[in-house]
Amino acid sequence: MTIFNVLSLIGGISLFLFGMSVMGSALERRAGAGLRGLLGRLTTNRFAGFLTGLGVTAIIQSSAATTVMVVGFVNSGLMSLNQSIGVIMGANVGTTVTAWILSLSGIQGDSIFIQMLNPKNFSAILALIGVVLYVFMKNDKRKSEGLILLGFATLMFGMNAMTESVAPLQNEEWFQNLFIMFSNPLLGVLFGALVTAMIQSSSASVGMLQALSATGAVTIGSAIPIIMGQNIGTCITAMISSVGTNKNARRASLIHLSFNVLGTVFGLIIFAIVRYLVNPIILSAQANQFNIAILHSMFNIICVLVMLPLSNLLEKLAIKFIPDAKKEEQETLLDDRLLKTPAVALTASRKVALEMATISVNSIHKAFNVINDFSEKLCAEIRSDEDKTDYYEDILGTYLLKLSSASTSDADSKEAATLLNIIGDCERIADHSINIVESAEELKEKDIKFSDVAINEFETISSAVGEALDLALKAFVEKDIEAAKSIDPLEEVVDLLKEKFRKTHIERMQQCKCGIEAGFVWQDLLTNLERISDHCSNIAGAILDGENMNYHQYVKDEESGEEFKAKFEFYCDKYNAR
Repeated sequence: MTIFNVLSLIGGISLFLFGMSVMGSALERRAGAGLRGLLGRLTTNRFAGFLTGLGVTAIIQSSAATTVMVVGFVNSGLMSLNQSIGVIMGANVGTTVTAWILSLSGIQGDSIFIQMLNPKNFSAILALIGVVLYVFMKNDKRKSEGLILLGFATLMFGMNAMTESVAPLQNEEWFQNLFIMFSNPLLGVLFGALVTAMIQSSSASVGMLQALSATGAVTIGSAIPIIMGQNIGTCITAMISSVGTNKNARRASLIHLSFNVLGTVFGLIIFAIVRYLVNPIILSAQANQFNIAILHSMFNIICVLVMLPLSNLLEKLAIKFIPDAKKEEQETLLDDRLLKTPAVALTASRKVALEMATISVNSIHKAFNVINDFSEKLCAEIRSDEDKTDYYEDILGTYLLKLSSASTSDADSKEAATLLNIIGDCERIADHSINIVESAEELKEKDIKFSDVAINEFETISSAVGEALDLALKAFVEKDIEAAKSIDPLEEVVDLLKEKFRKTHIERMQQCKCGIEAGFVWQDLLTNLERISDHCSNIAGAILDGENMNYHQYVKDEESGEEFKAKFEFYCDKYNAR
């Protein structure tokens, strides 16, 4: 083997790893909402979690990436520790898809059809199609598809370069002795673990093993321990990712490690018993790309079948090794690890935004109660809620800006922009709850009383604003378009109520039925209520724009439309706005 073979091997490995990285990232981006949908179907059912982990890993071609996502989910509270176990096990099986794709390069035959099934022959065509899609298409989805094809073609060219560069090794005695040495199971496991830990990808290390099998020096007996070791080596990525996370995230990475270590120990015991008691001739047979893919899949599937019933034990072991701290850890709302998978980071962002919106709406309802029945305790709760929304807006805004700088699809970019708009309105809604509390405190301190008529008017307009808030929250949580469309007619009714009650209060002041100070507080309350309904309208607009409905055009069209007029008349009658 010459220096040029070594250079060719280095180039092949580089192309292989680069192609795998490009293809995986492009697959994540192209999957987008589909990936979020898979993750959204997670339940406490471990089998569902297993299928989710398998599906996600098969899509993004990386069990390490899936496990890092799991650590991020658990750290952010998006997934429980119990849920993570099935996903981790599914990821181990999903990663075997790569080996099957790479095994196609071993296809041989005289037929043109058979030859075209070999990726070495059709990769050039895929590369050409990929270049056309990536360079000449403007659509984000087409560009991602182009990158997928280019990544796959690069991966296969790298695989082919590795295979050709190691071909001279078949005549090297030292190389043959190396794999004879790896027939020692412990050395084989150690070698597989170290190589995989260095490149942080079991799929890539299996691909390298498949390339080395072309030399004829790799036997099935030496390949099996190496494959077992690769499962341990891939845990390094999740272990590194768990540094600085909360206890449950660290437990998830420990479960990943213990699952693979225990699976390898179990596999080694069975392998040793079979080898030293039976020693079947198949263990001395030459390994090729196809049977390495079979061995890789069989080992991971058997591990899952053995370990899945023991998942409760794995969870208990993880909790025992990483016990609950005496002082409760602060939950990490958004994990930067998820930014590597923008579609998933967006799911985490939306969850936090929904929590923020719920707090904002509830704070207003609490503030309405303070006006009618003053309570220091409730005032303190409202101030605490407003502090939370300020904190949520800060971390969400920063996180979404980071997310927008990542490579995201057009749809994901649009949803990130929608969330940014909505959280701004939610924060300002919470600000108005403080304004209402301050009005209540002024009424209490100065012993100001509203007349019974004013109290009834406040209950009427606050009910209308409360309904607008509930509609806005429903539209956001459930992506309910009809709820969003109902907000603007109701907002116009709130405007009418504000003007109507402003005039009636002036009349009461003129008739000396109400004092000047009460009038100032009343005016402040009406202004805050009207502005709250405006923010509800803004949220509706952001949701409709996010659903590809031009909000301003919609309002312009609907205000003269029968549906808008019917809703407006309904709310006018409901709240006696005229």
